Amino acid sequence: MHRALITGGTAGIGAAFATAFARRGTALVLVARNPERLAESAAALRREHGVEVETLVADLSDRDAQQRVADRLTTDVDPVDVLVNNAGFSVRASLLEEDLTPHDLGFEVMVRSVLKLGGAAGRGMSARGRGWIINVGSVSALVTQNNYSAIKAWVGNYSESLGVQLAGTGVQVTALMPGWVRTEFHSRAGIKGSSIPGVLWLDAERLVEECLRDVARGKPVSIPSKRWKLIAAVLRTIPRGLVARLSALLSHRRNREK
Repeated sequence: MHRALITGGTAGIGAAFATAFARRGTALVLVARNPERLAESAAALRREHGVEVETLVADLSDRDAQQRVADRLTTDVDPVDVLVNNAGFSVRASLLEEDLTPHDLGFEVMVRSVLKLGGAAGRGMSARGRGWIINVGSVSALVTQNNYSAIKAWVGNYSESLGVQLAGTGVQVTALMPGWVRTEFHSRAGIKGSSIPGVLWLDAERLVEECLRDVARGKPVSIPSKRWKLIAAVLRTIPRGLVARLSALLSHRRNREK
């Protein structure tokens, strides 16, 4: 693959994807909100790996910004071969809140933007007969804690549906479903993570490498690490009543960490 566009590409899992592709000599298009951090990340990748790095400053909660990134995905000039739909954040607001602002932001960035960019990438890549689309979901899609869980459940279903529509075009679609990953994601969400056993934490770089192997093998879903594969399998098979009780327990522990 010659060029990868990564949303939220300056931190956490997105930065790990950027580094992984740069090591492979893949040119990059990094998309993020903060222009200073974007410039710093691009300069470091150019210096350390000698790859071409293009930057797009875009707040994906804004629909005009979504359109600019979609336009970049459909152009035949320096075409994009890989899309990593990674931008996201925790949505912990109560489902009973009258103010839907945090939910609306979550829908724009992690639902509408994923739909918009995935469709644009699918059209451009299928016309060229090749490409990878990686949508970053979460194992939290398998529990019922909050709107973040619901959004990530949509991401997983959407990814597999997009893969069905693109079957036979040369475009591979994979939903990445990580467990807990050591990034700044949790601290930005106000989650300390002190109640999470150390064995359940994943390293972002190893997670990305395992995901890329799964994508290369044509897998529609990537759940890195044997322990999280086991956890996901259990969550998919136990009665929904038990899932609800487990979700309540997890939510209670997180609330205590605030």
